[in-house]
Amino acid sequence: MKQPVPWARAAAMLAALLLLTACERPPAYYTQGGYRGTAMADVQNPRTFQAKVDANVVPDPSPAADPGGPKATEVYKNVQVLGDLSAGQFTRVMVAITGWVAPQQGCLYCHNPANFADDSLYTKKVARRMLQMTRRVNSDWQSHVQKTGVTCYTCHRGNPVPARIWFKDPGPRTAQGLAGNKFGQNTPAREIGLTSLPFDPFTNYLDQHEQIRMASTTALPSGDHQSIKQTEWTYALMIHFSKSLGVNCTYCHNSRAFASWAQSPPQRSTAWYGIRMVRDINNVYMNSLVDVFPDYRKGVTGDVAKTYCATCHQGVYKPLLGVSMAKDYPELQGPSPEAAEAPAAKPAEVAAR
Repeated sequence: MKQPVPWARAAAMLAALLLLTACERPPAYYTQGGYRGTAMADVQNPRTFQAKVDANVVPDPSPAADPGGPKATEVYKNVQVLGDLSAGQFTRVMVAITGWVAPQQGCLYCHNPANFADDSLYTKKVARRMLQMTRRVNSDWQSHVQKTGVTCYTCHRGNPVPARIWFKDPGPRTAQGLAGNKFGQNTPAREIGLTSLPFDPFTNYLDQHEQIRMASTTALPSGDHQSIKQTEWTYALMIHFSKSLGVNCTYCHNSRAFASWAQSPPQRSTAWYGIRMVRDINNVYMNSLVDVFPDYRKGVTGDVAKTYCATCHQGVYKPLLGVSMAKDYPELQGPSPEAAEAPAAKPAEVAAR
């Protein structure tokens, strides 16, 4: 029998490798999330999922502090947030924040070593707003975070700046005129799965309050369903959701009727509130710090860092795989006297919630 020539054998092996590059080596866990025949299932490979488990290990809580005794405002100077805590509770939270946000830098990341009451460091002013935000989320946004809640560690994971944040993206500079206008597309970005879809869906939907729409229910676009272009922006946002949570579309949608709320899993309602929570965080808390952050902490358009789904979720369907750190830190629950002092949202923002 004629033997294949070496180059033919090598070509066949290369073709086989290319065929398998998009495949994952088994095993795989298959979880049905809806009625049979609707393709509503989650598929996870335990080998790759283990890396997510390792990345979401929660630090042990510190011993609880006595809520009795003098208040923090009676012991420390210039306490503008968490003043309702006892001095012991306040100190416990400060130590925890150091480990959650600045384990390498220590207390001096936010404080002047010569005078801890001094407000000269921008990081201290930012930390105040973030503490107000954390209490607001834990008290007013349980429609999304439920009783699990959040702490500084949910986003920071031991980093002074969370690993997953976003700025307004003006895109690459192009030639003037119609030929050079990409209309926000065809510049592959990691956050939208390196697709040719619009590369910045976050400004419209997670900072501003445009309606998220995909398909018209009529033959021609009508009402809130404006155009194919709007559908493309929505798809870009949905790809971000999927990547951020490590799930596919059927985690929130019924594959036989994507638009139908009546046929959608409860996760879709949770996500609806999550979108509005993110808008609230970005508009009320993050954007209000534009004059506090130094220029080197801002984006190319001069805006501040903002949150999106990946900031908390970081690749898993529930932040920290659903482990609640907030229950071990009641000091970060709300509401608190300071929460009422947060800048009020604009009327348009309130109407869009």
